[in-house]
Amino acid sequence: MEMSFRLNGKQVQAEVRPDMVLLDLVRELGCYSVKRGCETANCGLCTVWLDGKPVLSCSVLAMRAQGRHVTTLEGLQKEAEEFGMFLAAEGGEQCGFCSPGFIMNVLAMERELSDPTEEEIKEYLAGNLCRCSGYMSQLRAVRKYLEVKAQQKGGRE
Repeated sequence: MEMSFRLNGKQVQAEVRPDMVLLDLVRELGCYSVKRGCETANCGLCTVWLDGKPVLSCSVLAMRAQGRHVTTLEGLQKEAEEFGMFLAAEGGEQCGFCSPGFIMNVLAMERELSDPTEEEIKEYLAGNLCRCSGYMSQLRAVRKYLEVKAQQKGGRE
C-alpha cells in the first residue's frame, strides 16, 4: 500500500505492507536511531514522536502514520545534542544503546510537563529501560537539564 506522511519535517511517500510496523518503516527510510530492543513494547528503544507525542514504534502499524508527522532523533539533533551534554556530564550515557529512545522521551517530557517533580519524571520515563546505568546518573542529568531549560524560559518571558 502506498502512504504519505511527514518524517522529520519532510514529506515522504512509502510502500508499506499491511502488517509493517512504524519501527521498520522509519529504519528503511534511514532513521537508524530508532532501535529494536525487546519487540514487546517494554524497553522504550523504539520511541518516536507521532504528531509530537511519544509512541513505541514497534507497536504502531506504519499505516497509522498516514498523513501525520513522525519525528525521530534525526529530526531533533540540536535538542538531542543539548541534552546529551547533560547526560554525558553525569555519566549517564554508558553504552548509549538506550540513549535515543530515552532522549526522545526526555525532550517530549520537557515540552509537555511544567516543573515536574522527581516522581513525575520517574513516571514519565518508566518505560525506558537501561541495562548499564542504574538510572541515578540519568535522573541527575534530566533534573539539571530541566532546571536550565526552565531558567531559559523564565528569561524569555
